[in-house]
Amino acid sequence: MSEKARKYGAVVLEPIAAFLNRFGITPNMVTVAGFVLTLFVAAAVAEGYFLWAALLMIVASGADAVDGTLARTTGKVSKFGAFLDSTLDRFSESVIYLALVIYYLAHGTTWEVLLAFVAIVSSMLVSYTRARAEGVSVECKVGIGTRLERLVILWLGLATGYVTVAVAIIATIATITVFQRMFHVWRVTSSLEA
Repeated sequence: MSEKARKYGAVVLEPIAAFLNRFGITPNMVTVAGFVLTLFVAAAVAEGYFLWAALLMIVASGADAVDGTLARTTGKVSKFGAFLDSTLDRFSESVIYLALVIYYLAHGTTWEVLLAFVAIVSSMLVSYTRARAEGVSVECKVGIGTRLERLVILWLGLATGYVTVAVAIIATIATITVFQRMFHVWRVTSSLEA
């Protein structure tokens, strides 16, 4: 899904990237701006303004998509930029789930708090398993719950008000993805070591 979204999104993102480049805006600036916007998303979630959070999330996600396009189309791809983008992506996702924990502590049940916690942990493990796999020279993009899928589900939950359902789905598919990646790495490394 991520590759297809990137392919079709290029039609929209490349003109935006070209526009930003004319004003000297760098990919790292866009990355940081996207993260700052995500803090506003999290604040809206914590206060229970889910529809506002969904609207802000569109803008924040747009910035997250533009930074990579801007880097590629201007030749400003850098190792630090990739590192910064990945790190702030993890922060961005975490602060939104933390905002849900804050909201549920005030308005929800213990079960909902635990669900949001599982969503945080499993989502971070999805990224960690890929990074660790690449650390042992195994490409690991498998799984049903990549970041794009999780963001779309979260956005739908916020936009429709079915937030707890969305968090439950995210916690489930992210956990499944972690095990899918563990199995994938085991299978690849076993065949190499046989």
